[in-house]
Amino acid sequence: MNISNFKQALCVSNADLSSSSFSDVNLQEAQFSDVNLSKARFSDINFSGAKLSDVNLSGVEIDDCNIADMKVRGVLVSDLFAAYEKKL
Repeated sequence: MNISNFKQALCVSNADLSSSSFSDVNLQEAQFSDVNLSKARFSDINFSGAKLSDVNLSGVEIDDCNIADMKVRGVLVSDLFAAYEKKL
């Protein structure tokens, strides 16, 4: 199914959208719960202001990303990197 030039809120539940592709899509203020994104690939994504909780991030790789003001458990990631580099 192709959806293009469409502007309306969607409610999707109990669906298998594996291998789907999303390009130039506005999901601002979208809510995701009980979603399997394992092996998903993200690029050129704006996650600013996003909140993640109760998320399995095992094996996640983050490269070439702006981490300004990014926090993990309330601690700035830039501070974590600075502390790590001091111990090297």
